Amino acid sequence: MVLTNMNNLSPSDISRIIEMTWEDRTPFEAIEIQFGLKENDLRDIMRREMKPSSFKMWRKRVCGKKTKHLSLRSKEVNRFKSKNQ
Repeated sequence: MVLTNMNNLSPSDISRIIEMTWEDRTPFEAIEIQFGLKENDLRDIMRREMKPSSFKMWRKRVCGKKTKHLSLRSKEVNRFKSKNQ
C-alpha cells in the first residue's frame, strides 16, 4: 500500500482522486490501495476541492452506495482492474 501525505499530492493526483471518487464502480478501498487515503481523507479532499453544492451532491450520491464499499458489494461482483490502479 502507498502511504500518501495529503499535503504532498500533486494536482494530477488530486484530479485522479476526484475522478475515482465520482466513479460509481470504483470502491474507496481501491483508492486507499493506490493513494493510501482513507474514506475520511477523500471526504476532506472533496470538500476542499469542490463547490459546496457539488460536494453535497457527491455525498448524497455515495452515501450507502454498495458499489463504493467492498464490504457491501456482492461477492459475485468481479470487475476488471486497470493497470493504473
